[in-house]
Amino acid sequence: MLMPPFELHHPTSVEEAVSMAAKLMTAGEAFDWVAGGTDVLPNYKWRINPKPHVISLASIEEAHSTSSNEIGCMVTLDTLTTDPSIHPLISEAASKVASSLIRKSATLGGNLCLDTRCFWYNQGEDWRRSIDWCHKADCGTGADCRVIPNQNTLCVATYQGDLAPNLMVLGASVMLIGPHGERTIPLNEFYQLDGMTKNVLEEGEFLLKVLLPDDAGKRIGSYQKLRVRESWDFPEAGIAASWIPGDVASLTIASTALESIPRQHDEEVTNHLELNNNSFDINSLASELYDVIKPVNNTALPPRYRRTMIKTLTRRAMKALMQEE
Repeated sequence: MLMPPFELHHPTSVEEAVSMAAKLMTAGEAFDWVAGGTDVLPNYKWRINPKPHVISLASIEEAHSTSSNEIGCMVTLDTLTTDPSIHPLISEAASKVASSLIRKSATLGGNLCLDTRCFWYNQGEDWRRSIDWCHKADCGTGADCRVIPNQNTLCVATYQGDLAPNLMVLGASVMLIGPHGERTIPLNEFYQLDGMTKNVLEEGEFLLKVLLPDDAGKRIGSYQKLRVRESWDFPEAGIAASWIPGDVASLTIASTALESIPRQHDEEVTNHLELNNNSFDINSLASELYDVIKPVNNTALPPRYRRTMIKTLTRRAMKALMQEE
């Protein structure tokens, strides 16, 4: 498949990138940000929402920074698996993404900002046209959602990234920057429960870096992933868990690939600990997560199986924490 034409821009600093975005916005020109390009560019080849301008972050030095408390958006997943300053849980999650070849190009920022995926959306333009459009790619037709018929107000395309839930359970924040300035927000507030809006990035903004709190280094964690093959595939379900050994109240769990956002389950964990006198029962906790997560039928594996696997993945993650304690 041929790549559609677009103009590629190469800013060398954050200031230049922001200025470039502001000029394109003023001119009414649509554009995308690109990091490693392993998600954006294949979508362009499928004619999925291509833009006439693409701004690359590859030449911005600040976007490549790494330390125990700060990771730039251009840091590759391969680097995350080998850099000793990176938290072991992040390294574990990065090692489970795609193939070793893709990890050399794919980036932290790209993985966090993955477009949501759906049977009816992630297809070629001719295929989508032949069966009629869907809500996310309606081409101005006002088409209904193909997964939940007779509604075109909410897209239920699934977020299938690996790194977000693991960074959430470590307490990560993200630094966003654009023409209107800089802001830092908790990662668990970055995503929006709609497969079209996806996240809170405003027009012209991009995710510059991930920030980790000082106590992240005290945490141990585990990431359990369901996928069709043991390499390459996007997650069909994923559970990340972490805690500070000896501090049950620090337990944090997050899920991915089960709805339009990766979700941190603070309420469920807190309620469970309160009902169990600040202790936990692994089977009960797994069942409580199962009760609140309801995937839809738009990925490779059926939703009933993916939902059932929530219990298994949660039990595996919790048992791994207890073994490492």
